[in-house]
Amino acid sequence: MKRLEEEGAAKTIAFVFMPDHIHWLFQLQLKMELSGVIRTFKGRTTKIARMNAQLNKFWQPDYYDHLIRNESDLINYARYIVANPLRGELVKNVSLYPYWDCIYIN
Repeated sequence: MKRLEEEGAAKTIAFVFMPDHIHWLFQLQLKMELSGVIRTFKGRTTKIARMNAQLNKFWQPDYYDHLIRNESDLINYARYIVANPLRGELVKNVSLYPYWDCIYIN
């Protein structure tokens, strides 16, 4: 994700890595379309995962996208993403979960 940001493809707003999926809220930049960002991210992470373990399949073939319509929608989705470890009962306080970040929370 950081590399895609450095390459000018996407600006990360919020993310959380869950045990079996990821939520990633980002703003597309001018260098790449949505499908290209997802394809690049999946390809790079699959390559790294295969170097560390024998995997047949790492990602589902599809992804879910949602158009953010306004700032209120953006903030609500960022909150939803950050709260995923709580809903999944992985932690009682999101500050105890190490695999997330959000530009709105320091």
